[in-house]
Amino acid sequence: MLSTVVRRPHTYHSIPAVLVRSLNTETLPSAHDLPPPPPPARPPQKRSLLHPQPRPAVSGQHQLLPNLPPSFGRNQLLPVSNSTRALLESIVEQFDAPIRYAFAYGSGVFEQDGYPVKESAVDGPMLDFMFAVTHPAHFHSINMQQHPSHYTLHARVLGSDYVTKVQNIGPGVWFNAYIPMAGVTIKYGVTTVDNLCSDLLNWRSLYLAGRMHKPLRIIKDDARVRLTQQVNLTSAVRAALLTLPADFSETQLFERIAGISYLGDPRMMLPAENRGKVANIVRSQAPQFKELYHRLVIGLPGVHWPAHSAAIQQDTTPHARAAHLKKLPSNLLAGVRNRYDRSSATPYEADESAYWIRLAGDDKLPATLGGELSRIVRYPATVQSLKGIVSAGVGKSARYGAAKIGKWWSGSSSETPQ
Repeated sequence: MLSTVVRRPHTYHSIPAVLVRSLNTETLPSAHDLPPPPPPARPPQKRSLLHPQPRPAVSGQHQLLPNLPPSFGRNQLLPVSNSTRALLESIVEQFDAPIRYAFAYGSGVFEQDGYPVKESAVDGPMLDFMFAVTHPAHFHSINMQQHPSHYTLHARVLGSDYVTKVQNIGPGVWFNAYIPMAGVTIKYGVTTVDNLCSDLLNWRSLYLAGRMHKPLRIIKDDARVRLTQQVNLTSAVRAALLTLPADFSETQLFERIAGISYLGDPRMMLPAENRGKVANIVRSQAPQFKELYHRLVIGLPGVHWPAHSAAIQQDTTPHARAAHLKKLPSNLLAGVRNRYDRSSATPYEADESAYWIRLAGDDKLPATLGGELSRIVRYPATVQSLKGIVSAGVGKSARYGAAKIGKWWSGSSSETPQ
């Protein structure tokens, strides 16, 4: 006698289904829309990384995350030149240790004003990478065997467990800097997928989420990261809109978004960074910013931004701002609420919508948001700067600091009236 076995659907606890439904631009497919599994006899084919697709998050025989439609998050797939693409992919392919998600960012990938035009790959700026892995100790153990020169002597002596413990401090990133690979110099950070997605969703430190507010080139993709990154980008738009007037330009929007991760960063207050960095990034990467954010912005209620226009209008009534305010990342929203509740004789109102409307209509809201963003960024950025001495060593840290001071001096010189 045959019996029917009913399997319970696996629930994915890290990302609630409501996050998928809350995104305005994309929706997940139904079961009838999902493509059938490939025939088992077909030999595997190497997929080009020019247009990366989400990596299925599968553990055993259980599907951890529904397959995303191919068009979901297409705004994140920013193009680069064929030579840059080939270079970035060739570098990542040289790592034997397993990497689930990888991207490259910074002036070495997308040009920035204020930096000299490179005559060769060696003369150009250091290429910046970020690798998200599942098990950091496993990654560092394999990577130390393959690339021992990437690590300082004391890190090699103390081993991968020590590196992992240092990595977990602060924003949860370990950096290896000034690494010669494929004829260029690179710096790469290592974090976990869990830590990355937590920051993208909640803005726990904004160290990773802030970097991913700006244009980047995905080299290895992952469905879970792509989903949480779309939430992160939408959160950045909401936070920026709450600090902008009814009429503003796309450049103002991009600069406000790009500047989030620099609020409270000690490097911006010391001679260690180009003071015009945010404006330089936006000026030279405006097309990438528009590709990244335009579809997200027009999907929000009360915002008008024609495709071929640089002018944006938004509804700035308390009701409209309240819709953005209450959907900000949890860490930022908790800080804003605490500030208002401490200064108010009636911190709680039975009518919750009236509470949000009151906060959204306060003229001091932009300043309050700026203060809370600075609070979130300051401590993790300071800790990571100090960790650089441990991970890179005194020599490389001094070299990196000297390079930053040079960029700051260049920025100061360019601002001097002629």
